[in-house]
This record gives sequence, C-alpha cells and structure tokens, in this order.
Amino acid sequence: MIIASVMTKNPLYVRPEMTVTEVRELMDKEKIGKLPVLDKHDNLVGIITKKDLVKAGPSAATTLDVYEISYLLSKIKVEKVMEKNVVSVQETEVVEEAARIMADKGVGCLPVMKDNLLVGIITESDLFRVFVDMFGTRHQGVRITFSLDEKPGQLARVSSEFAEIGGNIVSLVTFDGDDMSKRRCTCKVCGITIDQVKEIFTKLQISIEDIR
Repeated sequence: MIIASVMTKNPLYVRPEMTVTEVRELMDKEKIGKLPVLDKHDNLVGIITKKDLVKAGPSAATTLDVYEISYLLSKIKVEKVMEKNVVSVQETEVVEEAARIMADKGVGCLPVMKDNLLVGIITESDLFRVFVDMFGTRHQGVRITFSLDEKPGQLARVSSEFAEIGGNIVSLVTFDGDDMSKRRCTCKVCGITIDQVKEIFTKLQISIEDIR
C-alpha cells in the first residue's frame, strides 16, 4: 500500500508571515493539530503544531492578563516558531516506510510530496486506520495467532486447508517469531467456524497461541 492511497489529500497549510493567533484559530476551527507551512512560491519550508503554539506562549507563571497575552501572540509570526527541518515523503512511498520514519524521528505526521509539490499529509490517525484495515477488524470471522517454521510453503498448507472447506482469509499479518526459525502470524478467516479452525490446526500439528 502506498501513501497516496491513505494520505489526506490537498491539506490545509499556512504561510510563514501568518500570526500564531491566526494559526490557532484555524486549527480550532478545522479541529486539526498540524499544518504544513508553504512560502509564497508554494515551497514547503516548515511545519507547525499545537505543541509549537503552546511553546510560543508565555509560561503558566506569567503575570500578564489575557488581553496582554492575546496581543503578544498576535505579533508572533509562524516563521519564528515553526519546525524548519521538515521530514517529508514522496506520495509513491509505501505506508510502512512512512510509519518507520515517524517512529524513528518521533514525529506525528509527514508532509507528502509529488516531486517538490505538497499534495498531502499522513498522520498517526491515517496509520491507525491502515492498522485497523490490515487486521480485518471490521470483518466478522475467526481470528487466529500461531507460529510457523520460517521456510517456504508453510502458509500454503494453512490456506489450502481453509479453502478446502470454504474458508476465506480476509486478513493476514506476519511478525518475527521468538527466534529466527519461527514466523508469528495473525490471520482472520470467514466462512468457517472456530471448531473447524481448531481441527485444521490439530491436523497440521500447528500450535495456536490465541483464537477468538
């Protein structure tokens, strides 16, 4: 799955010369917490988040009243508080690479580019939706977690047994096992019962870690 298929397309953005107050109002209105920053030539020059807006304001110990705080914030420009070292990805990148970058860099979103043009943004929420779909969460069926030997043909043994009695795999995710010789799998299959699944795994001599 590539980023272009799950990103938010044509995202809202702000300009460097806008004020912190304007950005806060836009975020509140649109119920979003992250905005790319584009210059007058539509080049990506930064990103600003609600956390940046909080840091731009006075500390909780300030003696300023609300009117003085509002006045000060209305004078602070986006370019002064935005994150300038922006990590972005191309729209043709795969979703798992975007997730890895976000995890490694500790960021909650990535602007998505088509060459040098901003075409989207991918956030943690987008990745959560991918996660939900990947595990077939919205499908009815039997969910099984099990481990297989790390060698060719093991999944084919399981899937052929499912197919033989009318079972249809709606999701399949694999992970590293407890050691290099094993592969842990989580699978959801519809069209057959939990007892039929147990019979198949008993026949194949594969231990079930979890079934529901």
